[in-house]
Amino acid sequence: MSSQVDAPPPYASYAAIIATFGGLLAATAALERARREQRSVTTLELTLLAAASFKAARAISRERVGSVVREPFVEGERPVGSGTRRAFGELVTCTRCIGTWAAAGLVAMETAAPRFGRVLTLTLAAGAGNDFLQAAFAALCDRQPSAPDAADPRRI
Repeated sequence: MSSQVDAPPPYASYAAIIATFGGLLAATAALERARREQRSVTTLELTLLAAASFKAARAISRERVGSVVREPFVEGERPVGSGTRRAFGELVTCTRCIGTWAAAGLVAMETAAPRFGRVLTLTLAAGAGNDFLQAAFAALCDRQPSAPDAADPRRI
C-alpha cells in the first residue's frame, strides 16, 4: 500500500471543487444581475473584504474553533484519506485556498442578504484588525527593556 505522499493527487475531486466554486460565483453574479443594480466596489469595501476573508481563512485553517471544520478531513494538521476527503483536507488547511472561498462566500452573502453580509464582513474585518493590533501591542511590549512594575499606577 502506498503512502499518502506517493498517492496521485485527487484531480477529479479538485475539478469538482473548482466547478462548485465557479457555479457558486455564477449564481451570485446571476442574482446580482437580476437585481438590476449597478454596484461598484470602493477601495474601502475591497480592503474590508480582504481583512474579513483573511480572518475567516485563519479561523478555519488554523484556529482551534475551526477544528470542527477541519476534523473530518485531517489528522493533526495534515490532510488524510483519498479523493474528495483528501481534496477537502488540502482546501481547509490552506489559508490562501480557503481565503478565496471565504471571500466568495462573503460576496455571495452580501449579494443574497446584504444587511447580514455587511454585518458579517465588518465583524470579521474588525476581528482581523484586532489580531494585527494585538500582535503589534505584544511586539511593542517585547521590545521594551523592562516591563513596568505591576504596582506602578502609571502602568497601562
